[in-house]
Amino acid sequence: MLQSLKIKNYALISQLSVDFRTGLSTLTGETGAGKSIILGALGLVLGKRAETSYLKNKEDKCIIEAEFCIGEYELNKFFDENDLDFEEKTLIRREILPSGKSRAFINDTPVNLSQLQGLGKKLVDIHSQHQTMEISESNFQFQILDSLAKNNKKVESYKRGLSIYSKVKKELKKLNEHKEGLSKEYEYNLFLYTELEEAKLKKGEQKDLEEKLELLNNTETIRENIGSCLSLGNQEEVGLIASLLTSKANIQKISSYSDKYSKIYDRLESVYIETTDIFNELEAENENIDFNPEDLEKLNDRLQLIYNLQKKHLVDSVELLIEKKEELSVKVDGVTNTDDQINKKQVELDKIKLRLDELSTTISANRKKTIPKLTKELEKHVSYLGMEEAKFNLELENTVEYFSNGKDKLSFLFSANKGGAFGKIEKVASGGELSRVMLAIKTTLSAYSKLPTIIFDEIDTGVSGEISNKIADVMAILSENMQVMAITHLPQIAAKGKDHFKVYKEIKGANTYTNLKLLNKEERVSEIAEMIEGKNPSESALAHARQLLN
Repeated sequence: MLQSLKIKNYALISQLSVDFRTGLSTLTGETGAGKSIILGALGLVLGKRAETSYLKNKEDKCIIEAEFCIGEYELNKFFDENDLDFEEKTLIRREILPSGKSRAFINDTPVNLSQLQGLGKKLVDIHSQHQTMEISESNFQFQILDSLAKNNKKVESYKRGLSIYSKVKKELKKLNEHKEGLSKEYEYNLFLYTELEEAKLKKGEQKDLEEKLELLNNTETIRENIGSCLSLGNQEEVGLIASLLTSKANIQKISSYSDKYSKIYDRLESVYIETTDIFNELEAENENIDFNPEDLEKLNDRLQLIYNLQKKHLVDSVELLIEKKEELSVKVDGVTNTDDQINKKQVELDKIKLRLDELSTTISANRKKTIPKLTKELEKHVSYLGMEEAKFNLELENTVEYFSNGKDKLSFLFSANKGGAFGKIEKVASGGELSRVMLAIKTTLSAYSKLPTIIFDEIDTGVSGEISNKIADVMAILSENMQVMAITHLPQIAAKGKDHFKVYKEIKGANTYTNLKLLNKEERVSEIAEMIEGKNPSESALAHARQLLN
C-alpha cells in the first residue's frame, strides 16, 4: 500500500507531504484545483516519462518520493531479478533535473525507467474513465478469467515456455536458411571435391612427373651421348680407362722413389676407381634406356590432369590443389553437419511444443470450467450497481495458434438490457455502464487475488442517485481487503472514505499553488455539503452531509 507521498517543485506544487492509511481514502476538490497534478506526480514516481515542463521553478530540480508497504505482495522475485534490495517499506524516488534529465531510485539504488515501470505496475493500479476501455482488450479479459481459474502460475509457465519456443524456432529458421545457402553451392562443391579426391594428388608429384617426362622426350639424345661417352672410355688402347691404367702402371714404377710420386699414384688410383664406377653406371643406364610410347602417354595425361585442375582452381602447385580439396571438404561436410543440427533443433522444438500443448490444454480446461462462475459473479455485482438485466456471454474458442497466454480466443460479450442482443462490451455499453462493469470486475478480482493499491479517477462520472450510493458501498467493500483511493465529484462516495483529502488552490503574491489537506470531521461536513449544493451550502445541505457521513 502507498504510505506516503512527498512532492517538491512539481507543476503548481511547491512542497507537499501526505500520509495515507489502509481502507478507502477519498480526494475531492473543485474542477481545476489540481487533482490531476497529484495523480501526475504519482504517475512520475511509477515510471511515467518526465518533461522539464513539469518543473515549477525551472532552476531547481523536481523530487517525488513515495513510500510503499509491500510485504504482502510477494515481490521478492522482482527485486532479485533486478538486483535490488528488498525492503518491506520500499522507497521510490524520482528526480527531474533542470537540464531535462531524470533519475530514478528504488531503496536508494539507481534504476532505469523500465525497472521503475515494472515495479509501479505491481504496486498501483490507477484507473480512470479512459482506462475503462481496458475491458475491451483481450489480455485484460484473460487476466480476469485466469485469476478466477487460478491459472496464473500455469500461464506464467506457459509464457516462459513460449519464449523458449520462439527462440528455438528462430534458431531453427536460421539453420534452415544457412542450409539453403549452402545447398545452392553444394552440388558444385561436391563435384569439385570429388574431382580432386579422385585425382589422388600427392605432394611433390608434379616435379617428379615433369622430370620423367623430360627423360622420355629426350631418350634418343640421352642414348646417343651415353654411347659416345662409353666409346671414349672403353676403346682398347686409347680409351679413357685404358689410358688411366697405363698412366697408373707408369707412375707405380717410380712411386717408391719419392712420396710425391706415391701420392700422385694414389690420386690416379682414385680417379681410375671413380671413372670405372661412372662408366659402369653409364653402361647400366644405357641398357635400361627404353622408349615406351604408352608410358609417355600416361605421363602426359597425368600432367595434363594436374595442369587442368590448377587452371580451374587458379593455383600453380599440387600442394595448393590439396589445400583446395580440404576447403571443399569442409563446405561439403557443412551441409551434412547442418542437417544434423537441424534434426537436433527440430527434436528440441517438438519437445517444447508438446509441453506448451499440454499446458495450454490445462489452462483452457480451467477457463471453460470457470466461465459460468465468472459470469455469475459479474452479473451479481452489476445487478447490485443498478444493472439488473445486464448479462455476460463469454465464449472460448480453442485454436492451433500460440498466443501470449495460451491457445484460446475469448469473446467477452455483453448485453445491458433484457432481451438485448449481445455485442462487444465497448460497443454496446455506455460510459457509465463501462465504469460500473469495471468496478464489478475489480470487486470480483479482489476476492481471488491480492491486488495493489487501486486509485479510481472519477470513474463515477455519468452516474447519480441511488447508483452513486451503491458504487460507494462497493468501493468501501473493496477497501476492506486493500487500499482504495477515489477521486470523486459525488458526495455519496466522498462520505464513504475513512480519510477524506481536499485538493485546493491558493494564491500567494503573484503565484498559484496546489495543496492537499486531510479534512477533520467538521471540514468534511462542509466539503460534502458544498459538493451537494455549491458554495455557502444551506443548513439542509449540511444536515444531508452529516447524514451521509453517519
